[in-house]
Amino acid sequence: MDKRRIGESSLAIAPLALGGNVFGWTADEPASFAILDAFVDAGGTMIDTADVYSAWVPGNQGGESETVIGRWLKRDPAKRDKVVIATKVGFMAGLAPDSTAPACDASLQRLGIEAIDLYYQHKDDESVPLADSLGAFDALVKAGKVREIGLSQFTAPRLREAMETAAAQGLRKPCCLQTWYNMVERAKLEGDLRDVAIQNGMGILPFYSLANGFLTGKYRDKADLDKSPRGLRNVEYLEGRGQRVLEALDGVSADTGASLATIALAWTMAQPGITAALASATSLAQLGELTAAMQLELTAEQLGQLDAASAELEGTERS
Repeated sequence: MDKRRIGESSLAIAPLALGGNVFGWTADEPASFAILDAFVDAGGTMIDTADVYSAWVPGNQGGESETVIGRWLKRDPAKRDKVVIATKVGFMAGLAPDSTAPACDASLQRLGIEAIDLYYQHKDDESVPLADSLGAFDALVKAGKVREIGLSQFTAPRLREAMETAAAQGLRKPCCLQTWYNMVERAKLEGDLRDVAIQNGMGILPFYSLANGFLTGKYRDKADLDKSPRGLRNVEYLEGRGQRVLEALDGVSADTGASLATIALAWTMAQPGITAALASATSLAQLGELTAAMQLELTAEQLGQLDAASAELEGTERS
C-alpha cells in the first residue's frame, strides 16, 4: 500500500487515519488496545486524537484518549516508530499563546512521547490574531515538541488568511486541513474550501467520513433511528438526502462484495486533495470494514455511479 505525503510536510501516511475520540469512552482500554494493534497490523499508520477527548463524558476532563494511546505505546514501545501521532488543542481553552505551550506539554506527557508528529489548531479562534496562534505553534516546532502543524474547522476565507499570515511572518506553514466531508455532505468541502487548501499545497483529512454511521447502511428508515443513541442525528439524511446514495452503495457492494462503510471510505480516499479519511471503531469487526478501504480500488465506472448519486443530491459535480 502506497503512503501519501501530508501536503508538503515530512509526514507520509496510509490513506486511513484512525480516530481516537472513542478511546476511554465507548471503547475501554482493552478494546482500544486491540483496535490499535489491529489497525497497525492492517497497515494503518496515523492515529488522530485531541486533548478534549472525551471531556463531554460525565466525570471526564479531557485527555482520556491521549492517556490510553500513551499506555498503548508504553506497553509496546516499538509501535512508536510505526505510527504518526496527531493531536489537537484549542477546543477547550482557545488558542491564546500562553495556553498553547502548557497544553502541548500536557499532551506530550499523556502520550508519553518526545514530539507530537502533527499538532492541530482544533478549531478557528477568531479572538486570537492568526499571527499569534501560528507563532505559538511555530515556537513549538522550533522547540522540537512538534514536527508539523495543521488546521481544523476553518472556513475558506480564514484558511486563506492563515496561510498568507504564515508566509508573511515566516512561520511554519500548516501542512493540512481537517474538515467535515462525506458522500452526503459534499458541499462542506467542495468549492472554495477545497480550492484554497489545494492551492496552498495542503493535504485534506476529512472527519465524519461515514456521516455519523449513515453510510454504513445502518439507518434505512425512521424505525432504524432507535438502533443507537446517535441514531436521531440521521433524520436529515433519510429525508431525501441519502437514499439514492445508499442505493448506489448497495450496487457497488453487490459488484465488489465490500461493505457500504468500506466503499464510502474508498470513495472519499479517491477524491481530489484527500490525503486520508478519518474514521473510528469500537470493535474489531468495525475496524475490519474501515481498514479494508485501504485495499479497495474502485473502478472509474463505480466512482461515476457514486458521484452521480451523491452529486445530484448536493448540487455538486465531481471535479
